[in-house]
Amino acid sequence: MKRLIIAAAVAALSAFPALAENIKVGVTPGEHAQIMEKVAAIAAKKGLNIEIVEFSDYVVPNQALNDGDIQANSFQHQPYLDNQIADRKFDLVSVGKTITTPMGVYSKKVKSLDELKEGATVAIPNDPTNGGRALLVLASKGLIKFKDNPGVKVTVADIIENPKKIEFAEIDAAQLPRSLDDVAAAVINTNYAMEAGLNPKKDAIAIEGEKSPYANVIVVRTADKDKPWVKTLVEAYHDDSIKAFINDQFKGALIPSW
Repeated sequence: MKRLIIAAAVAALSAFPALAENIKVGVTPGEHAQIMEKVAAIAAKKGLNIEIVEFSDYVVPNQALNDGDIQANSFQHQPYLDNQIADRKFDLVSVGKTITTPMGVYSKKVKSLDELKEGATVAIPNDPTNGGRALLVLASKGLIKFKDNPGVKVTVADIIENPKKIEFAEIDAAQLPRSLDDVAAAVINTNYAMEAGLNPKKDAIAIEGEKSPYANVIVVRTADKDKPWVKTLVEAYHDDSIKAFINDQFKGALIPSW
């Protein structure tokens, strides 16, 4: 009888992870938060408990991660991370790809870029990486041209052809949807567009091409990159059910990138 009780206890324990681990993951509101909720449910079955921490801007999540206030974040693309590391000396590293959120051009004034009047004001993000990305989107649509291939760090100063004499208003990325009443058009990151009720696939008058290098990533401190919980986090995110959720929930506005 005693052996049976012990065996039953061992069997019961083996049904659960031997040691649960708790981490905090920083996200921005909207699609990153929604997806992470699904990831957390999968990770919990693998013994990793995720507390989701939402941040309302792009700067704080990396600072919080570098300071140890959270253990990972999922909100940014690789060029933005590279820029943050270079500028702020963060000791961070990406450990897995998540989604690509194509940047779109939105307007309440015109239905196409061709309708923009001479001297029209177009709003773009004021952080260097996303501002450059917005300019590359406009260049890919023929609105402006650069001297050479300037890469992701392109700025307004690199424009050599601007036939419509477009004026650029550099605005905090989170505030761009609110600027649509005041500008002719705005180039908006997908998470902020969707938070404002805009669907890139339906509402954008122009959208970033499918070959964009701006895949989003899961980021951790470099010292943590080989820890078992990091592998569990990435595996949970890359679960087939997460890909299905993204495709079903966002109807092509977000693209799984793994």
